[in-house]
Amino acid sequence: MENSETDLLAQLPQHCGSAMATEEPNSKRQISEECIINRLPEDLIEQIFLSLPVSTLLRCVGVCKRWLNFIRDPEFVATHLRHAHRYALMFFPQGLVSGKPYPSEGILVDEAWSPSVYAVPVIGPDDYLFGSCNGLIALYTNTSTIKIANLATRECLHLEKPAKNARGHHFSFYSFGFHPVTKEYKITHFLADSVEGHPDCKHFSVIQVYTLGGEKWRDIPTPEALSLDSVRNSGVVNVDGTVYWLTQDKTASWRHAVMSFDLSDESFTVIQLPADYLGPRRLLIRDIDGNLCIVTAQTDCYDFKILLGELHIWTLDNPVEQRWSRKYNIKTPPIYIPGPHFGHRGRILTQSSVRVSSYELIGENFEFSFSKTAELLDLSPRRLYNMQSYICVKLLVCLDAYKKVGIVRKPKQQLGWQSKKWEAWENERREVEKLRTNVQKEEHDLSELAERMFKMYQVLVDKPLAISERVRTELNKVLHHKPEKPNQPRFPWWLNWVEQKRDTEELLSRSNKMNARIKAISQAQDNISSIARSYIPELGISTSGVSSSHDKKNEKENLPCKT
Repeated sequence: MENSETDLLAQLPQHCGSAMATEEPNSKRQISEECIINRLPEDLIEQIFLSLPVSTLLRCVGVCKRWLNFIRDPEFVATHLRHAHRYALMFFPQGLVSGKPYPSEGILVDEAWSPSVYAVPVIGPDDYLFGSCNGLIALYTNTSTIKIANLATRECLHLEKPAKNARGHHFSFYSFGFHPVTKEYKITHFLADSVEGHPDCKHFSVIQVYTLGGEKWRDIPTPEALSLDSVRNSGVVNVDGTVYWLTQDKTASWRHAVMSFDLSDESFTVIQLPADYLGPRRLLIRDIDGNLCIVTAQTDCYDFKILLGELHIWTLDNPVEQRWSRKYNIKTPPIYIPGPHFGHRGRILTQSSVRVSSYELIGENFEFSFSKTAELLDLSPRRLYNMQSYICVKLLVCLDAYKKVGIVRKPKQQLGWQSKKWEAWENERREVEKLRTNVQKEEHDLSELAERMFKMYQVLVDKPLAISERVRTELNKVLHHKPEKPNQPRFPWWLNWVEQKRDTEELLSRSNKMNARIKAISQAQDNISSIARSYIPELGISTSGVSSSHDKKNEKENLPCKT
């Protein structure tokens, strides 16, 4: 459906272009009027644009000023958001594995639960993702800035981090959200308390807030000192313009409560957890399809990230009445639940060992079965149990309006892949590209040789000779070992790390097969030449179409050399 709509629209600008080529218009208004689509009713034009993906809309904004204004209009952007496809974004933070650094990276999963083969280009190798909202993602960097990036347009905005207590910063203390009423994007930061001049990473008494387009960060005091450990261990979610996290509450049966922070009036509310208490369990705060959830389970005594026993998922049905319901009970659950979003279109993201899978939520009480999971990717050799998951869209949110403030910074030089830290990683990728070039040349040369052999010896197959079947058998061997034309990635440099690994393994496999291919085709050539020399003279047939010993030597010299 999407491709047909794209093809249909692609014809319209061409028609406009052909009309403009035949007679030069006197004004831009005449150019606009000559486009057929501009003669349609406004609501029909809107329906056409709403059905198009962002990648096509980005091309449409360059057709004429009217299309630019229409597509960039805030009301159209808001309407397009309601129709936009939702993606699951799996994020893998950078880290060392067996002494080798692996960069941060994101992998998009579409509505059909099919992972993208390409990396998310706006995520740098040292970035940490801490929020996703309306097509924008928020990234914590190792420099003095926070990066807001548009997934579709790749536009980036670098903001100065809050100055206070910089040594107590951690990406998990940040959150990014949007309030549907005020239409404001806000970044929140849990500021660690300072004890004798040093950050106390166990408590915070201030939330620092920045509104996109504003001049500075603002300090909002919390009602009391709150637990940072709970934030780090349980997570933070943004749902409908409200930030939620867990905090310690020694008076409650669960020993925890939910704290909320409204991004509109910047007020705090304490929400008590359900009355049903099932003993000590790990608590995770998550988002499933836009609903606030509490996930509880017992944990492994050696690694609290590994879940054991029955998994309970509670949803907050009414924030005002603080009414909860236990929506799912999953027996023998997966051992790791990513966050902050782990539910998408009736399925949940799960991780067991090195496998990342999706699993359908089939009912209120069910047993988790690995046979019913759809495997998405193999994590190896990445670190286990640190994957994050977000729901995102691709949208034409323009960041220009937020750039004209003093807090915006230009990114420093030598960031990302240009830093020395990633030189070895980049060199490894260059070596893979050299291998690709060599393998493709070897395969091309061997294919040309096989085609020349077919043409040279076809005369022996076409004639009704006793040797025809034997020659045909040898030529079939050549055909069997002739390299196939593989599906090459369009932009191999942009592949995500999962596809890079798969692509490298495929290149090595193709390279390793070359010796066997060359040997088999050379042997077939020897056999055909031997058959021809021993039979054709006896039949009195001209040998003009058959290679002589000198020709055979030349053909062998043309065989590709294994690199």
